[in-house]
Amino acid sequence: MTLPARFDSVEAVEDFMTTPSDALIGDLARTPGDIMVLGVGGKMGPTLARLAKRAAPGKRVIGVARFSEAGVREALVKAGVEPVAADLLDRAQLEKLPKAPNIVFMAGRKFGAAGDVPLTWAMNVQVPAMVAEVFKESRIVAFSTGCVYPFVPVESGGASEDVPPVPPPGDYAVTCAGRERMFEYFSAKHGTPGRLFRLNYAIDMRYGVLHDIGRKVRDGETIDLTMGHVNVIWQGDANTVALRCLAHATTPTTPINVTGPETIEVRWAAGEFGKLLGKSPKLTGTPAATGWLNDSRRMVKEFGPPSVPLATMIEWTADWLARDMATINKPTHYEVRDGKY
Repeated sequence: MTLPARFDSVEAVEDFMTTPSDALIGDLARTPGDIMVLGVGGKMGPTLARLAKRAAPGKRVIGVARFSEAGVREALVKAGVEPVAADLLDRAQLEKLPKAPNIVFMAGRKFGAAGDVPLTWAMNVQVPAMVAEVFKESRIVAFSTGCVYPFVPVESGGASEDVPPVPPPGDYAVTCAGRERMFEYFSAKHGTPGRLFRLNYAIDMRYGVLHDIGRKVRDGETIDLTMGHVNVIWQGDANTVALRCLAHATTPTTPINVTGPETIEVRWAAGEFGKLLGKSPKLTGTPAATGWLNDSRRMVKEFGPPSVPLATMIEWTADWLARDMATINKPTHYEVRDGKY
């Protein structure tokens, strides 16, 4: 894939990240049936649905959400995706959805999780249990997070899929582990093929860990180094792996870590942005010896390395920030260590 030097617009970014690879086209061609994305309205959902439609134009691609954000429904229609409004907390509405053979589950609650704990548990545990029952005849790729792991030593290369999902305290991480357990339980009970998609962290220039670090460097804000190491992956690569997992589903469902191969030092990343933006990063704190880090070797073995390397992601993000281009304005809070979001 030829990588552009820069992007002139949001439309150019989204066109690039929704251009399917030959490998994705091949995997979806050998995966029978239509595709339904539950929770399509988030940061990644619209581009994942559009990518699916471009990779498999003969399939019906359905996007389900409440569609509370203006413009999302219209953009999906323009891309050939069928929007269906539904509240996934309502079992009756779930039952009425099309029984698509392929489900990508992207719903969940993170930010504000500590403010309404019962809702967090309902969204992250009850909804997955209902989805796993209602769509027991489908393949289910369920988005999860590296936050289901305990903190691991930064020099370890990250937690592998063999590390038990026993996260540090905090309702968000604990309920994410609960989400996985629901999909595991019903997959084993009903023989439902699937994958548990442990993502850590997707980025494009408008949001994500690199955006957060680069924006603080640009604006002269202080960067806390306590959570001193992170993983990232280009959003287009993460979406590609998620859709390819439909052709690589296992029975019962199994986890896969999805991230870039590097353990990135936040201090180093801030320095790289400083060079590109002509700024001196303001830093505070001492990096902890542990962090939420994932080992992506299983992903690389199954699907190959990410198509967009780390250096390119940093250059793109610095260029985007230098031009004060559009932002989603949703900080990742990657630096949180107490589990309170």
